[in-house]
Amino acid sequence: MFTGIVEELGEITAVETLDDACRFRLRGPVVTEGAQHGDSIAVNGVCLTVVEHEGDEFTADVMAETLKRSSLGVLAVGSRVNLERPTAVGSRLGGHIVQGHVDGTGEILGREPSENWEIVRISLPAGLSRYVVEKGSITVDGISLTVVDAGPDFFTVSLIPTTLALTTLGIKQPGDPVNLEVDVIAKYVERMLGDRATGEGASR
Repeated sequence: MFTGIVEELGEITAVETLDDACRFRLRGPVVTEGAQHGDSIAVNGVCLTVVEHEGDEFTADVMAETLKRSSLGVLAVGSRVNLERPTAVGSRLGGHIVQGHVDGTGEILGREPSENWEIVRISLPAGLSRYVVEKGSITVDGISLTVVDAGPDFFTVSLIPTTLALTTLGIKQPGDPVNLEVDVIAKYVERMLGDRATGEGASR
């Protein structure tokens, strides 16, 4: 489990294309400290497994399903990525509960800069809008953010200077894709209410 608090802005240093997958090599001095084979690291909000680790770099395999459902397929050598290690039991939950399982991809629609923050408008895929509410939580490229406005096919977030400086949202432009993960609690509530309405839960 992750919290959506990005630890560092890493970089793709190599991409190996396989038959039905690809292998990334990524540089991230903070997240690789103490890393071992099999550890999990979130890359732009996608939970990946460390295959190899040497120095401040690690490699991770990305299967075709993940490439299809996320924006990782557009990454190339030199691409900057948000990196986060799983949260430790007993540590502070600085953002919200993030699984690293992408629900869909959105697109940066526009940016409205101001003196002390910036409003970013992002498209919302069909089927996800029911989970996104004003002042609720959403994960964008692995960043835990608060929804400012929520529409039927878009939402906006307000970014402080720290987020702009230390994450990919500081450099992404209109037209760029982003990974989205909605609040898992909303999905559980929907399922439980649906079971109650149909009576399915009573037989379990």
